[in-house]
Amino acid sequence: MASIENGSDLGIEASLFKTADKLRGNMEPSDYKHVALGLIFLKHISDSFELKRQQLLADYPEDAEDPDAYLAENVFWVPADARWSHLQASAKQTTIGKLIDEAMIAIEKVNPSLKGVLPKDYGRPALNAVMLGELIDLISGIALGEGKDKARDLLGRVYEYFLGQFAGSEGKRGGEFYTPRSVVRTMVEMLEPYKGRVYDPCCGSGGMFVQSEKFVEAHGGRLGDIAIYGQESNYTTWRLCKMNLAVRGIDADIKWNSEGTFHKNELPDLRADVILANPPFNISDWGGERLREDGRWKYGTPPAGNANYAWLQHILHHLAPSGTAGVVLANGSMSSTQSGEGELRKAMIEAEVIDCMIALPGQLFYSTQIPACLWFLAKDKSNGIARDRKLRDRQGEVLFIDARKLGFMVDRTRKEFSDADVSQIAETYHAWRLGVGYADVPGFCKSASLEEIRSHGHVLTPGRYVGAEAVEEDDTPFAERFLALQDTLEEQFAQSEALTATIRERLAGVVGL
Repeated sequence: MASIENGSDLGIEASLFKTADKLRGNMEPSDYKHVALGLIFLKHISDSFELKRQQLLADYPEDAEDPDAYLAENVFWVPADARWSHLQASAKQTTIGKLIDEAMIAIEKVNPSLKGVLPKDYGRPALNAVMLGELIDLISGIALGEGKDKARDLLGRVYEYFLGQFAGSEGKRGGEFYTPRSVVRTMVEMLEPYKGRVYDPCCGSGGMFVQSEKFVEAHGGRLGDIAIYGQESNYTTWRLCKMNLAVRGIDADIKWNSEGTFHKNELPDLRADVILANPPFNISDWGGERLREDGRWKYGTPPAGNANYAWLQHILHHLAPSGTAGVVLANGSMSSTQSGEGELRKAMIEAEVIDCMIALPGQLFYSTQIPACLWFLAKDKSNGIARDRKLRDRQGEVLFIDARKLGFMVDRTRKEFSDADVSQIAETYHAWRLGVGYADVPGFCKSASLEEIRSHGHVLTPGRYVGAEAVEEDDTPFAERFLALQDTLEEQFAQSEALTATIRERLAGVVGL
């Protein structure tokens, strides 16, 4: 099935989610999400703890009850009453909700990095204890009989899959914490975050980081070669992110404050090698009027009524001298001239910080039907290294890719890129940046000069540059093709007349009754 090809459906995760969703009953997905994800997280850290404990008991039994022996290896210490085996044995008790809350509190108390992260309202009267017990049984069965390492990996995949499914269930609100995986994969495959500092200024549940780590793993790199930094203004989403990264074993510096990245920049000195971001589209109440003189606005003050160009400039401000960035924005950002946005875009184009633009197909996102695009920025297009390859000087050029015809429907309302789509886009970008094997493809990609972009009024919509798809030559003579079309038309006329006669006959029968 198609979903296996693009990696969105890995079988057991989908089956587990289906069963877990049945247990939800009348609970809202937005509420149930925290119940289910909190328990998956608890099972994960408990399994990791037990694995380390068995190793210590075998090699250094005197350290088996020493929390520092676990923390030193990035394993959370889990007190006895908080371990999964204890909760599983108590799953049928009416007090199971209270026991889970106590377990979460105990874990946070001995693991400072989890302070304020874990959900602790399982004991509330509205939460059905029978449902909680069944959910514990379901999660207990994940990877039963598998090796501990494989079980931990599977729990991480289940957590990520559940996040994506809950985002789909929540519709617009789901898009606030989750960027569809095929979009993130496209950005990661293009920018190849192989080493250095990776930053997301509005990191949601951390999907950009999970995919970055997967990229490093898939390409034989070392996880320790990338350092991860993020900011998130929504406290609930920040907690999801912290758990998501902990489940994947990713060490990261994720900041939270309610004022947000623009007004309280928690990482002012950070200069990142790769920045990946999916900021909320077209935010009008971002408080821009209070930041008219901010040092990040190198290309002009962004309009107070739309944060799109504030995000782009914040990201450029935080790029290292040879850094690159990928940003998801609404299509309007490519052509708008409102409130000075046309001048801002012109300044960025003339300053040579725009590397590539991609028009995305519709229906990719949970949160909006607004058409979206990808901006790829580069601090210095005259040089750069992607993994171990030297990039060519790309000054005076921008690559345009029109991907609107790619993707396939995964359900009635949503589309995804397939593996082949992701490869086609990423390989086109790599070939263009390296100067090896690239050629314009009418209807899909075009390397446009600055002069061409100026002639289009500094509008960056790919459709303006890539032109129309080439149509295959048809050698059949016109007269022959015309006669064939005429025959088809006559055949359709005859079918239409027969259908009309049948309908009239049936209607007459109805009147006769």
